[in-house]
Amino acid sequence: MPERFHGVRAALICGIAVALTSLTGAIFPPGVWYESLNQPAGTPPDVAFPIAWTLLYIAMAVAAWRVWRTAGVGAALGLFALQLALNALWMPIAFGAQALGWALLVIVALWIALAATLAAFWRADRLAGVLLAPYLAWVSYAVYLNAGLLWLNWSGA
Repeated sequence: MPERFHGVRAALICGIAVALTSLTGAIFPPGVWYESLNQPAGTPPDVAFPIAWTLLYIAMAVAAWRVWRTAGVGAALGLFALQLALNALWMPIAFGAQALGWALLVIVALWIALAATLAAFWRADRLAGVLLAPYLAWVSYAVYLNAGLLWLNWSGA
């Protein structure tokens, strides 16, 4: 017999998981080092990042809640947890360790995990898949920005 869905508990868990992931941005801000880097063409103004990420994190939490409600805890939410972990890992590597090469590997892994998550969410709940689509677009853009930062600032060392 399937476990009874507890909507409020699921919403709290999804919201807290996403909020904890977002904290890496506060713990590891870009800072002076990032500001000193040559920026790739199309880099948005700094104010765009917290606005975009806030909206994306809200959509992520809602999408995860919908999948939990529809499909229960399973492979789709496992993929969601994986991409959240990779998302949380990027900031300490990129800005904390200032290791843009490693950060590029992490963000490409994030993109792959997120694409798999979106596909799994789409199968479980189409709206959940739609809610993740802007996130995949933003991470695609972030891959470009990370690669551009690496390329423009690589010292060869």
